Amino acid sequence: MESTTSPAASVEEQSPQWRPLSAKDRRVVGVLVEKAKTTPGAYPLTLNAICTGANQKSNRDPEMSLEADDVQESLDRLREYGAVGEIQGDGRVAKFRHYLYKWLGVDKVELAVMAELLLRGAQTIGELRGRAARMEPIADVGALRPILASLVAKGLVVSLTPEGRGQVITHALYSQSELERLRTEFRNVDATARSNDDGPPAAQRTAAAPTTPNQASPSFAATAAANADTDALREELRILRQEMEEVREETRSLRRGLDELRALLS
Repeated sequence: MESTTSPAASVEEQSPQWRPLSAKDRRVVGVLVEKAKTTPGAYPLTLNAICTGANQKSNRDPEMSLEADDVQESLDRLREYGAVGEIQGDGRVAKFRHYLYKWLGVDKVELAVMAELLLRGAQTIGELRGRAARMEPIADVGALRPILASLVAKGLVVSLTPEGRGQVITHALYSQSELERLRTEFRNVDATARSNDDGPPAAQRTAAAPTTPNQASPSFAATAAANADTDALREELRILRQEMEEVREETRSLRRGLDELRALLS
């Protein structure tokens, strides 16, 4: 039988539904995505688990101290927007899940990137690669760039500084005033950095240049390589520490959930 749904209606149903979110809503929905990917056995999440995830110290910027009522109000709004749904767990405790694949119109790796931006806001592409890779495999910055290009094309990601080393990006789910404030802030930071990078006049730079052009000192190259390796190791160690803290938070959350379930069954 021929479908009675018009092509226009079909496209509208499949189109993303996203909209700007408040800081609390961004944190709550970011936690739901993160936990679905990193601790799927504990997902969907109870209200208490979401509250714990929203307030955890690691992988969050800024840190928050949300109460259960704050999180419930956020969940109610997100349900109205179509970004979150409520289901019943085995112990009849309400649990919540996200619908961001459809709501944002993204794939699983793009969603990992968006979740990291929702949880931490503006960051460099290098930082984002290391953090999002704990949710979905992203080999290196080169592998991240086409993912970001897709998100930019969808209007979900914006750049706050010019392309190149140290480029800073963020998500587009801020209010217009928040986004303009961020753009102004990073525009000023970038202008200051360029001013500091101007260095001495050309004549002084020429006089100070090595006698053999385009040839770096071997000792300098070795030091730079060693510093790069050290920085990479430090970043990996930092990420491992964050993941250990998240496991501890999840363990505490699961214990609270078991206590709730025992109380309901007693």
